[in-house]
Amino acid sequence: QVQLVESGGGLVQAGGSLRLSCAASGGTFSSYAMGWFRQAPGKEREFVATISRNSGRTYYADSVKGRFTISRDNAKNTGYLQMNSLKPEDAGVYYCAASGLLRIATTPKEYAYWGQGTQVTVSS
Repeated sequence: QVQLVESGGGLVQAGGSLRLSCAASGGTFSSYAMGWFRQAPGKEREFVATISRNSGRTYYADSVKGRFTISRDNAKNTGYLQMNSLKPEDAGVYYCAASGLLRIATTPKEYAYWGQGTQVTVSS
């Protein structure tokens, strides 16, 4: 079983950047694809980005493509989400998640393990 802990959230002005981290423990991190999701108040959890086990494949939601970059360091058991050119609509609680599936997974139900989330606030 994998435990995930996010960090790096905070308050940033529109146009700014943040880098989120997701530290994994209790399992073999490299055995799982990793994804990032976000949830704004009153809205459903939505897919942001995912990266395959060996970083060979990445996939992004259209809303963040070109602005966000997902990456991972299996040697450090850590995943990352670099967020640039942030917009107020990017605000929400960001969650990292781990999936044992080999295919690209973009829905919450495809991810077995979740972190507790980190808050991202973007001021206009």
